[in-house]
Amino acid sequence: MAEPAAPGRPAARFHRVHGANVRLDAARTRATRVESFANALCFSQEPLAPGEIFLVEIEEKEPGWCGHLRVGLTARDPQSLPAVPEYSLPDLVSLGDSWVFAITRSHNRVPPDGEEAPRARGPLWAPELLIERVRIPRDKLVGRSRPGRYSHLLDELYRTNALPPTARRSRIGVLYAPRPDGTADMHIVINGEDMGPSARGLPAARPLYAVVDVFASTKSVRVIQVEYGLPSLQTLCRLVIQKHVVHRLAIDGLDLPPPLKHFCKHE
Repeated sequence: MAEPAAPGRPAARFHRVHGANVRLDAARTRATRVESFANALCFSQEPLAPGEIFLVEIEEKEPGWCGHLRVGLTARDPQSLPAVPEYSLPDLVSLGDSWVFAITRSHNRVPPDGEEAPRARGPLWAPELLIERVRIPRDKLVGRSRPGRYSHLLDELYRTNALPPTARRSRIGVLYAPRPDGTADMHIVINGEDMGPSARGLPAARPLYAVVDVFASTKSVRVIQVEYGLPSLQTLCRLVIQKHVVHRLAIDGLDLPPPLKHFCKHE
C-alpha cells in the first residue's frame, strides 16, 4: 500500500510564491483574493508525498463572476517560475508539466481505454477513502456548515454531496497515486468522494506541488490538515459525540471542556 505523508512532515500550508492578488494569513493556511478575479494562483509549500492529499475548504464566495475554484498539480518548483501566471488555465498548464482542472463532478475524469472512469466504491461514511492503493482517513475530507439552527440539515447535504461541488464550506483535495510503471494518476476529491483519475502519466519521480487557483466566484480558501495513521483520542471522542447528538448546537449543553466543545462543533 502506498504510504502518504509521514507524521513528522511539516503542516500543510501555502507557498510564499503566489499570485499578485492573493493575501495569505500569517500561518499561510488561508488564501484570499483581494481584488479582481484572477492573479490568485497558489501552491503548496512542499511537494506532496505519494498519497498525501492537499485539502482546502472554500471559506468565502464572491458573486458576480463566472467560474470556480481550480486545483491540480505541477512538477515546476514555484520558486523557479520567472513570474506567477495570471491563470492556471491555460497559462500555467501551457508551460508544461502542470495538470489543473476546474472543479466539477463530471468533466475532470480520464476514461480508461475509452470507457467510463471507475469511481470510488463503498459508502461515503466509511472511515477511510481508498484510492487505488492509497488509504486516506475520511474524517476531515467532508465539508461542514457553520454551527446553527439548521446545521444538521446542511451537514447531511455536504456528507451526501448533494450541494454543488464549489459550495461554501465544501472541501476539495488533490493527490497523486503511484502506479507500477513509475508514473502516477492525479485524483481530485470533493467532500470525501473520489472523482476518479483526472490525469494519468504524471512523473512520480519528480517533486509534485499542489496548485490552488482562487479564481472568479471563489474568494477565499483555507488549508485543512489531514491526520494519517491512527486517529487521535480527541478525534475519536468527537466522532462518538457527533454520533449521539441531533445537531451541533446540542453540544453546547454537554458537560465538556469548552475547547472540546469547539473542536466538536467546528472541525
